Amino acid sequence: MTTKEKVLARLKVATEVLSGEVLAQELQVSRTAIWKAIKELEKKGYQIQHSANGYRYQTSDILDAKEIQEQIQQPLEVTVLESSVSTMKDAQLAVLEGKKSPLLIVADMQEAPHGRFNRPFFAANQQGIYMSLLLEPKEQLQELPQYTILMAVAVAEAIDELLGVDSQIKWVNDIYLDQKKVAGILSEAMTDIETNSLKYIIIGMGINFSIPQEKYPEALREKATSLFPDGQVTITRNQLIVAIWNRFFKLLTNQMGFLDSYRKKSFVLGKKITFKRKDRTYLGTAIAITDIGELIVDLGDEQITLSSGEISLSSIQ
Repeated sequence: MTTKEKVLARLKVATEVLSGEVLAQELQVSRTAIWKAIKELEKKGYQIQHSANGYRYQTSDILDAKEIQEQIQQPLEVTVLESSVSTMKDAQLAVLEGKKSPLLIVADMQEAPHGRFNRPFFAANQQGIYMSLLLEPKEQLQELPQYTILMAVAVAEAIDELLGVDSQIKWVNDIYLDQKKVAGILSEAMTDIETNSLKYIIIGMGINFSIPQEKYPEALREKATSLFPDGQVTITRNQLIVAIWNRFFKLLTNQMGFLDSYRKKSFVLGKKITFKRKDRTYLGTAIAITDIGELIVDLGDEQITLSSGEISLSSIQ
C-alpha cells in the first residue's frame, strides 16, 4: 500500500477528525508525506474536509476497485480504468491474455461506447458507469439472451432499491425512468470452436449516472436522462455497482423469478409496437414474453415471435 492508499483507508473508517500528526504517527511517515498524500487524493477527486485540527473524509464518488471487490458477495477480480475505448473489448482482450474470470472491468469514461447493432451512445467522464463482466458460465442458461434479461432485472431492481423509484424495461435490454432511457445492456458470447459450446459470456452496460440533462446532445434530450440529472446525487457509483452485481449473481445462482420480474417491469406488454423484418414494417400488440425472453406480437391475423431485433412504441422511439 502506498502512503496515499493508507491515508485514504484510515480516513474512510475514522469517525473523528484526524490530525496530520496523528496520521503521521500511525503510518510512521512524515507530516509532509501526509500533506502530499492528501493533495494527491484531492487531485483524484476525493472530498476531504480540512479543519483547524485535521482532516475528515467526505463521501466521494470515485470508482474504487478495492471497495467494489470487497463488497461484492462473489469472488471476482475488479479493474478500474480512467478511460477505455470499450470495456467489452477490454474483456475480450482479457480472454486472449489468459486472465481469470469472473473479471469486472469498470471505466470512468468510455471513448467509443456502443450498444446493440453497434450503435454509439453518449458517455461523460466520471458521470456514468461503463462496465463489462467477463464470465465463464457454470450455471448455464438455455439461451444467450437470457443473460441480458437477467442483467436487466438486476440493474432495474438495484436502481429501484437504492433510489426509491420504479424503473421499467424496454424489451430487450434498455432501462427507462420517466419514459427516458437511463441504461443499456449488451451481452456477447465467446464459444469453444471444437465443441461449439458456450465458453465465455461478456455482459456490458452503460448507465447514465449524473450527466446533467443539458449536457446531452440535443437529439437525445427528449429520449435519454440520468439517474441524477439535477446533480443531487444520493449514492455513489461504487454503491450502485456493488448492488447490481450482488443482485445479478444471486439471480444467476437461483434462476428463480427473474423472468416474472422482467415481465412485471416491461412497459411494452399490452402496447402497440412497430418492428421491421426484411425491410417491411409491422404494427402489432406485444402480448407476451416467453420463458427464453422472446417477445410475442399479435398482428391481428397472426402472431409473430421475436427473438431479437429492435421495436418502437408510438410514445417512445
